[in-house]
Amino acid sequence: MRRDFGTETINQKWCTDITYIHVQKEGWTCPASVMDLCSRKIIGYACGTSMTAELAVKAAENACPNVRDTEGIILHRDPGSQYTSQAFKDCPGSKEILHSFSRKGNPYDNACIESFHSILKKEEIYHHTYQDLKESRRAIFKYIEG
Repeated sequence: MRRDFGTETINQKWCTDITYIHVQKEGWTCPASVMDLCSRKIIGYACGTSMTAELAVKAAENACPNVRDTEGIILHRDPGSQYTSQAFKDCPGSKEILHSFSRKGNPYDNACIESFHSILKKEEIYHHTYQDLKESRRAIFKYIEG
């Protein structure tokens, strides 16, 4: 797996991560995203008020409903606590998705989704002030779903 992001078809390799954005009422909100590395499209995401394993699980679950067979999909992720938790391992693992992640201090297995989050912030987030999670969630939905 080792940072091989090349793919020939959709639902072969995915990448996931959580980022954060500032809002007025809650302080911070955290969008979690899953990207298909062939199409470079966000295929699952979830938003919450903290970076939890449950948030990571929800984004991964949201990526799966339209996929007939998830067996063998490689999911690139970082070694953060949300992604090394038992809850996260059980969610994609129950669908036979394979995990790929870097060792601590070398988080390159999710570089593609890090890049997406950077673009999301530059093109959308940094141009607005959001009052709450609901408002930021709508803006992220609009940005992703276009």
